[in-house]
Amino acid sequence: MHSKAKAWSLLLLLIILVFGAFVEGSHGSKLSQNYYKSTCPQVLSIVKAKTESILKKKPRMGASLLRLHFHDCFVNGCDGSILLDDDSTFIGEKTALANNNSARGFEFVDDIKAEVEKTCPGVVSCADILAIAARDSTVVLGGPSWKVKLGRRDSITASRADANKFIPAPSFTLSALKSNFHAQGLSLKDLVALSGAHTIGLARCTTFRAHIYNDSNIDPSFAKSLQHKCPRTGKDNIHRRLDLRTPISFDNFYFRNLLKKKGLLRSDQELFNGKSADSLVKKYAADSSKFFQQFTKSMNKMSNIKPLTGNSGQIRINCRKVN
Repeated sequence: MHSKAKAWSLLLLLIILVFGAFVEGSHGSKLSQNYYKSTCPQVLSIVKAKTESILKKKPRMGASLLRLHFHDCFVNGCDGSILLDDDSTFIGEKTALANNNSARGFEFVDDIKAEVEKTCPGVVSCADILAIAARDSTVVLGGPSWKVKLGRRDSITASRADANKFIPAPSFTLSALKSNFHAQGLSLKDLVALSGAHTIGLARCTTFRAHIYNDSNIDPSFAKSLQHKCPRTGKDNIHRRLDLRTPISFDNFYFRNLLKKKGLLRSDQELFNGKSADSLVKKYAADSSKFFQQFTKSMNKMSNIKPLTGNSGQIRINCRKVN
């Protein structure tokens, strides 16, 4: 009887362990800061050095690399799907509305990946490289650092339809933005902090035209100055700074601009428009350390959206195509 009870308790323990592993995997918590400790200990220093050298020549790429990671995570999780070129089995995400003629830096991701492959062939995923490069870009441009959890694997497919569905649009109202982020498990606090990434980078005329001609929650002189550059029709690809003051410094001027009704996109100014996000915008405008603190928390949360782990997906050798 004693041995039977022992056997049952062992079986029960095994069931608990297996179930625990399943639950852990399903929440993406298999990611770990030390994931490549034995298989590619140099990965962080390789990505950092390469990202620093890219941004030294082209500081604007910092915003592009950060944005690639965000647009990747919002479409079926952080799985490198945004990097895939179209092939005979799917139309990829590069020509989705939010990415077409807009998402940039793919060739620099290729460069970083090639450098990693020299030292650790077939070990580090493209999805992880995006996560590390997003952090390193933020730091190079003066923003906060954070510990990046690693262990994502790469998807073997991509979906333009899903990219069109899940990536938030510059025309979104606050309620649409909140619903969009909530669907990814992200809160209002995450929404406001992550939007602060618009303290760097540029936007095309097509993305802010409706805001500068049709909306009332915009400083009139600011709107007029933009109308000179971005007419009602034509010049779609004229670029303007998302943060008119310090477009290549990661700081809290984005939030200060919103207080003056000088948000470039409708979706930016919606964060300070007499609604539930106002207090957070005021807080981050007044104290950059509070913004940085929340940004790092929210980036960690976003980077953990539905990663592929274990035997799911693959480690792509070339980020643009499935092995």
